Amino acid sequence: EVQLVESGGGLVQAGGSLRLSCAASGFSFSDHAIAWFRQVPGKEREKEREVISCIKSSDGYTHYTNSVKGRFTISSDNAKKLVYLQMDNLKPEDTAVYYCAASYSGYGSLWYHEPRRNCRYNYDYWGQGTRVTVSS
Repeated sequence: EVQLVESGGGLVQAGGSLRLSCAASGFSFSDHAIAWFRQVPGKEREKEREVISCIKSSDGYTHYTNSVKGRFTISSDNAKKLVYLQMDNLKPEDTAVYYCAASYSGYGSLWYHEPRRNCRYNYDYWGQGTRVTVSS
């Protein structure tokens, strides 16, 4: 069974830090890139999920959207099939439900043919989300 399970969300004051974790199972971790999305509460339509960072563990490629660049760090532990999102200097506008998602990045994939699309790929598997609330 394919699973992506996020954890680590919570309530934090502005300027604080949180580390989100995404535990993957049931698929080939090495053949998938993992991205973190976020969705502002009240905007449940899928198209309003914002991709904020992704990592392709096979070559170490990472990307960040401008709004989090310099504050968030994505990393992976391939042996444990975990992906982390370290979030520092959090701002109230970071308040959202954070999701991790997996996209096939192996041979023949869009990742393979167009490797620098700033995380904009189709994502096959999604977690259930973890809520992050940043108070001012």
